[in-house]
Amino acid sequence: MAFDIKPKFATFDMNGTLIKFSINDTMREILGDRLPAEVADEYLRICKAYRIDECTGAYQPFHQIVARSMERASRKVGLEYREDEARAVYERVPTWGPYPGVTEALNRLAEAVPLVIITNSDTAHAVRLAENLKAPFEVIISAEEMGVYKPRLSAFEYMFDKLGVTPDEIVHVSASPMYDHRPAAIMGIENKVYVDRGFEHDEHWLGYERITDIADLPVLFGLPRP
Repeated sequence: MAFDIKPKFATFDMNGTLIKFSINDTMREILGDRLPAEVADEYLRICKAYRIDECTGAYQPFHQIVARSMERASRKVGLEYREDEARAVYERVPTWGPYPGVTEALNRLAEAVPLVIITNSDTAHAVRLAENLKAPFEVIISAEEMGVYKPRLSAFEYMFDKLGVTPDEIVHVSASPMYDHRPAAIMGIENKVYVDRGFEHDEHWLGYERITDIADLPVLFGLPRP
């Protein structure tokens, strides 16, 4: 077992960690021919940067995060911004499903420890996406509920208060060092799992266990392989 504690909860980022966060594919599909091939990769790269930038300011609903990031990226690459397209991207979010093996791993892990989601989704989307995972979650904490987005430190403070735990009583699981593991480390969460999905660089100095196969997650909690 990788962890020398029996945690009170295993806490999870959801989008990009458990749910395949298909926002780039969705934007390509909805913008269609309006997104020229020669600027598409740059547009999507800038959109991602603007999303995190929007998340670090005053709270705004996630549909505004999507819209503002698309508007700013459009301006940057000289593309006409259309509000209806941003709304269509946002409305597609709750249709996304889990990565392969996630449902099985979560149900296996739930035999050992209660599961919690802390997500940058709005509440309605968080509930629907959690349903797509088909696994038992004790608590679902949304950005809308918290009034703040990760990587803001107050998101983790809210989670500690909501669950009634200290940082050493949980294991936090995420595919994002940027959104999750950096602030988690700052807030004193020593027991962390990085699910390397290949879209961010490994920041091993943050002190997490790195896995590339979600099926390995229950093993870190001392459960035998099925």
